[in-house]
Amino acid sequence: MSEPLIRLAEIHEHNREAGTFWVYRGDRVYDITDWVPNHPGGEVILRAVGGSIEPYWNIFTIHQNQDVYDILEQYFIGNIDPRDLVDGKAPAGLVDDPFKSDPERDSSLMVRSSRPCNAETPASELGTFITPAEKFYVRNHLWVPDVGDAEDHRLTIELIDGEEVTYSVADLRKNFREYNITATLQCSGNRRAHMTAGSRPTNGLQWQIGAISTATWTGVRLRDVLAHAGVDLNEPDEDIKHAQFVGAEAYGASISFDKAIDRHGDVMLVYAMNGQALPRDHGYPLRVLVPGHVAARSVKWLNKVILSGDESTSQWQKRDYKCFGPNVASHNVNWDDAPAIQETPVQSAITGVRQVKGDRLRDSDLARVYGLEEESVVLEGYAFAGGGREIIRVDVSPDNGKTWWQAQLLPHDKDVHDDNQKAWAWKQWRLALPTHALHEHFCVKAVDESYNSQPEQFDAFYNFRGNLANGWHRVPVSSRSKD
Repeated sequence: MSEPLIRLAEIHEHNREAGTFWVYRGDRVYDITDWVPNHPGGEVILRAVGGSIEPYWNIFTIHQNQDVYDILEQYFIGNIDPRDLVDGKAPAGLVDDPFKSDPERDSSLMVRSSRPCNAETPASELGTFITPAEKFYVRNHLWVPDVGDAEDHRLTIELIDGEEVTYSVADLRKNFREYNITATLQCSGNRRAHMTAGSRPTNGLQWQIGAISTATWTGVRLRDVLAHAGVDLNEPDEDIKHAQFVGAEAYGASISFDKAIDRHGDVMLVYAMNGQALPRDHGYPLRVLVPGHVAARSVKWLNKVILSGDESTSQWQKRDYKCFGPNVASHNVNWDDAPAIQETPVQSAITGVRQVKGDRLRDSDLARVYGLEEESVVLEGYAFAGGGREIIRVDVSPDNGKTWWQAQLLPHDKDVHDDNQKAWAWKQWRLALPTHALHEHFCVKAVDESYNSQPEQFDAFYNFRGNLANGWHRVPVSSRSKD
């Protein structure tokens, strides 16, 4: 049976003002009406309806992969009539560029994608406790919205009965106690490239070790705002199971209501970072901070909180941030089989390897801590555990796991008083090893207060999305630099 032929004029009639939405790619036509409510970019896709989707995808280059093509093919309805083709091709229009007002980024960030911007913190900053805002890793799913004046920005709280209460950022500053929480944010895809290299190919940005950073965040507690809006924190409505968050650019996610109101959970509505207003890339003028959870739940450019019996229906809650067994592939996955990722597992990485010798070693505290006087190699790195669990030990091997040494967990100087109730921030660590102990690869694994540790290999917990990659981090011994 031949495929239906559709005239361009008929496609144009199914534009953003129509009841059904058609687009075309090449000479193939698709009715995406049912996809629009589930589209990760929200209704921005309506800019392309009634015409070609290709200029739109040339801007949003993240669409240019087989998973997206497969989704589109589900909505195929016919081919463009050959009478409307020019030299065998359909005409392509222009789409307004939503990225044109994105902020400039620090040149030292390691870019993984430009539109939207996704970039790692440089290794030089992964060895410091507080990450400067301009060096903090950037994880954007879409464009950076221009939300105007910070103090006038409005946050709407939608209660379980549908009632809405609205606050400006100025209201939050004025009416609620301010807190400072030092917390690490980590993308669930951090170290995805290592899972790919150590097991099989994974879908998504191939992050190395830099999709993680730490800052001191300033704002108000979500539980205080919910109480002011009318939520009974002592005996809340039993129908409330989730707190959904919606960003100004259409991103959405949710956490459990229990986490949202936990007096020890430190969930915040944040308007400052490291003592300054939030940068645009990091949520200006308001974001959620959900410490101990994957950063995907700390929604930026926040404009709505919805209390609901259901979790967010967004792409990022229902599909992207989930893990499946090693036997499951993208073509046979049932997305409802797995819960959305919330807390992060224990993680660590080596951020620096340098050779130290002579007086420089003897005059340092390394000699005092490790009793070393001869030429040595110094390793540095970070360790982090989700859920507020403290890192209690970092184990380092100089010979690919045959023998192990315990690293020194470093104290940190805080510029501001923290109101942290749990261990929400990473630990920096350091270890000096004699050069005669070195062989093949350095390895690192961390242990948290619940005695969770990292697996040696990636195969046993491989997932096609490449999420939560926390196998031992390995660095070749030959990578050391001289000090």
